[in-house]
Parts: sequence; structure tokens; C-alpha cells
Amino acid sequence: MPGAQRPDTAGEWLADGLAVHLRDWAQAGGAPADALPILAAAGRLACLATQAGHVCAHIDDLTAHFPHLPPAYLRERLLASGRVSSVTDAAAGKIQPLLLDDDGRLYPYRYYAYERRLADNLRRRAGRSAPTADAAIGDRLAQLFAANRARLGERVDWQRLAVALAWRNRLTIISGGPGTGKTRSIAALLACLLDEQPERRVALAAPTGKAAARMLEALRHSAATLPMTLQQRLPREAYTVHRLLGASDAPGRFRHHADNLLPIDTLIVDEASMLDLALACQLFDAVPMQARVILLGDKDQLSAVEAGAVFAELSADPTLSAACVADLAALSGTPPAAIIPPPPLYPTPLADSVLWLNESHRFSQNSGIGRLAAEINAGHGAAACDWLARADDASLRWLEDHVPTGSDRLPAALRQAMLDAYAPYFDAVIERLRLAENDAADGERAIFAAFDRFRVLCALRAGARGVVAVNRWLENQLHQRLASAAPSSLSDASSPHSPWYPGRPVMVLRNDPLQRLFNGDVGLCLPDENGELSVCFPAADGRFRRIAPARLPEHETAFAITVHKSQGSEFASLLLLLPEAGQGESLLTRELLYTGITRAAQQVSIAASRQLLIDACAKRSLRRSGLLARLRS
Repeated sequence: MPGAQRPDTAGEWLADGLAVHLRDWAQAGGAPADALPILAAAGRLACLATQAGHVCAHIDDLTAHFPHLPPAYLRERLLASGRVSSVTDAAAGKIQPLLLDDDGRLYPYRYYAYERRLADNLRRRAGRSAPTADAAIGDRLAQLFAANRARLGERVDWQRLAVALAWRNRLTIISGGPGTGKTRSIAALLACLLDEQPERRVALAAPTGKAAARMLEALRHSAATLPMTLQQRLPREAYTVHRLLGASDAPGRFRHHADNLLPIDTLIVDEASMLDLALACQLFDAVPMQARVILLGDKDQLSAVEAGAVFAELSADPTLSAACVADLAALSGTPPAAIIPPPPLYPTPLADSVLWLNESHRFSQNSGIGRLAAEINAGHGAAACDWLARADDASLRWLEDHVPTGSDRLPAALRQAMLDAYAPYFDAVIERLRLAENDAADGERAIFAAFDRFRVLCALRAGARGVVAVNRWLENQLHQRLASAAPSSLSDASSPHSPWYPGRPVMVLRNDPLQRLFNGDVGLCLPDENGELSVCFPAADGRFRRIAPARLPEHETAFAITVHKSQGSEFASLLLLLPEAGQGESLLTRELLYTGITRAAQQVSIAASRQLLIDACAKRSLRRSGLLARLRS
């Protein structure tokens, strides 16, 4: 754009390119001259907003560029440009690249269309799925949650109520932190549904392969107490959402859609906070309207990498109407007066579809990780730091440091902490190479188990504390181990100049349906029975699939991953590596901290200064959207 500063990022180049294109296109169409700079600025803002995870910008944002022009005038000029639709225009089929709604939200048109379609779909699904007067369901729930009754006494069993709500509704949204019993509730729900209708078609899905695998594993574990006949009826596979929909080579195109619905009666989606607006819209388009849909997630986690915070918005209102409370009481045997949901974050039209699980069975209220997560979610940065500083809790380790801004080296304490944590994995790889027999299913399983015990989570990709630098350093450490301890026949493979070496962990970054590999899948590079290196990926049946390195889609080394990429995963222990001062503080929010620390089951180490943690706890990740407004209209 003439007169603009040179953009610093590819995203800004893209936004500036869109601005110029819109301006030139409008000018060629005879738009008024005074509308052109306003249109260009609006296009740039909308583009940058979606890159930052928002669904839309707002017309008030334009006042920074045109401080002397009132919003009403800006609106009139945008609509006069011929490249911005109103809601009325869109309803009449007059579609332009941008859309400005009646409340001043400024969208790239396709995001408005996704939002509109999703809201219409959800509104149609909300409400009861079937008559609730099933006498047998109460007995089933009493049996399935007998252990809870013994533990809770007279307290309300919200897991039991979650099952009752999902039995009642066509659409149910269950939010809860780690260990709150979401999977236990789903196992009980499936037991009830499959007991009633053994041939019911159930699909399990999650946004990433790792999350899908964990969902299936957790479901099998939770279902271990069910009668064998019911265990045998449970789904034997969990899909990524892309695989469930039938991903194709064409971006954003799926085999299943509104005109080719999924052949299912029940859909359960885990880690639903990772669903962006576009994917959520396409998923609901493909699900039959009569099917039950259950979304599981954690409203306090990071939202999707792409635009939208769908789950956080949909789960914001756990209020229950008197009619819904009466139904739940009848189904669960709970006294109606005891069913008191928490207050909503803000009201939505989906109130009777939402339930929060707040009691963690993994972390007690005063456990190290549980207490830290609660303080962070509450925005109590100083209290979180004070709790971290306590020396009597083995689940927390604070590597407080003060690294000079611009330092290109990790402190020695951090390097040693990572090396100590990954030492069992390095040793497992070397031991595997020393085996005379490379028969390997058990060996591969042991190596994967060793690898999944620990992970480094980074807030950023760049910088000394970013994913790229940390992975490079850990790769060098493994190369050194291999060179000194591995058989001489593997000296070439252990060369630091080789991109492929035994023990290299890789994360897939792009869906490849032909290879059955999807964004977020993690594999390990290991020798086969002939000593040839290939990448092993866990399969749904508990075995492993080997893929030649040359056939992998886009990927990267994964000793360290971003917090965003860790969603859906769980590790025994982890190191949360936050940047030094002046390096990406704008990305640090309480949601990022909470998501990172709750990936750990046993121990969290945090590398950060006190002030950085306090500042991050004070900052919320809020995304602009009109989804709730569409739901109400």
C-alpha cells in the first residue's frame, strides 16, 4: 500500500496484498474515490484478524486509521465500495469478499458464511432427542455410578448428570479439566445407548491423531468394569475429524458433507476446544440431524490455531431450565433441589445443552498441579508464583531465571534438565540398536513409552527458547550418544549431517489421507528388521505402521513442540519453556499456561521469570466472533 511501512511478516504481506487487490478491484468497478482507502484498510484489518485467530474485525478498529471519521460514515463508504456486502445483501445472494453486519463486525465473507451455517445447524439440534421416560435408564445409571455414590455420599454426581443430559439431548456440550471424568461419563453413556440399541452406529473423533488415540485408550480403560458384552460393542477405532469426514487432496473439501451425510447415529468429539470455526461447521454439516452429538473439551484451554473459539463460546452457559432439571432428576435419581449449575460466563441459547465437570479426580484441589492450574485460571499470578516456589510439592519445579534479552543460549540448568529427562529415551534407543534381533514390536512399544514420559513444551517457535532451537540442541545430544555408544554399522545414520537417525521423533504437519497420516500424528524413526530406517506410527490396533521417510508429508522434529501442538496429549512430566523478556510476551496468556501445565500427569517444570508468569496470568485470550449473535437471531 502506498505510504505504508514495509511489512515485517508473511501475514502482513498477505494482508497488504489483499488490501491492494480490493482497492484496485473496487476502483475498476467505479467505486467512489473516498471509499477506496477505507476499503483497503478494512480488507487489511479483516485479514490480520483471522490470522490472529479472530473470526472478524470490527468497524471501530478503522477509527485508528481514520480518527476524524465517524463509524456511520465508514460503514456507508464501505458499502458504497461495491466490495462489501451487508447481511441483507448476502441473504439476497449479493456476495462480496467482505461482509459488514448490523453490529459492525467486519468479516471475510467465507467466515461469515461458516458462522451462519454453524449457528443454524446448532439451533436446530438443541433440545431433546427423544422422550425421557425410560424407566430402565435410572437403574442403569445407578449401577454404572455405584462407586461414585459411595465416594460422594449426598453430594451431587455431576458425571451421572452429564450422562443423563446426553441421553436427553441431541446436542450435549461437556466441559471439564483433566481428570474430571469426561471419558468415564462417555463410557457410561455408550453403555446405556448400546444396551438399548446394540446396532447403534457410533463414531469417536478428535481433531488430532494423538487426541483420537488417547480418547480410545481412555475409553477402553474406563469401560473395563462394564460387562464383557457391552465392552465388545464399544467402538474399536477413533478417527481424526479430517479422516472421519474423508479428507481429500483439495484443501477444505471432504467426502462427507450436507449432501452426503455420515452414516452414524451418535458422534462423540473429544478435545473439541481444538475445533476451529471452518472445521466445526463442516463437521456439523455432515452429521445427520437426528443423530446425537456430544462435544467434550475444556473451556479454559487454548482455542484452535485457526480462526474461532467455538467450544469456549458454546460451553459458556451451563444454566438449566426447570424442565431440564426435572428431566435430569427423573433420569438420574438426583433430588431436583440439589441440581444447581454454576453461573454462566455469559448467556447463550444453548443453556440446556451444556454441563461443566469441575471436580478433578486426577488433581486434588490442593495438589501441586491442580492448585497451580486453579490459580492461573483465576488470574492470580502472584499466588501461582508463590505456590510454585513451595519446596514441599514434588509435582512442581520452578526453574526461575533471568536470561538477558537477546541471549542465544539456554541456561546450563535448563540444558541439564532436558538432558536428564530425555536420558531414559536416549538409552532405550541405544539399547534397541544393540539388540541382536530387531524383532521389534515389544521393543518399539517400550521406546514409545519411554518417549511419551516427557516432553518439552515451548510457547514460541523462534528464539533460543523456541521449538526450532531446542530441537536442534537435543538432536545434537542424541547424535553424540549414538556416535559414542551405538554399533559402528550405524555411524552413518548417527551423523549430525543426516536428517534421519535412530530415535528421531517427528510430528506430521499436514494431512495425508493416502498415507493415513494427519496433522499432529507423532512417529519415531527406528530401524526395521533389516536395519533400514523408517518412521513408526502407532496404529489403532496397538501395532505399528512403518512409513519410509521419503513418503512422509510435511513434518518436523518433535523433541520439543509448541503448547498449541500439545493439546490432546498427556505426558508423565514436562518442561514448559517460556521466552525471555522481550521475546513474544504478547502470545503468553493464562490459557497458554493452563494448557501447558495440564498436559502433565505427574510433574511440571516451568522455566520463566516471576514477572513473566504474573503478566501472562493477567492476560486473557479473547477472540472476536459473532457466533452467539447468530445463534440468537
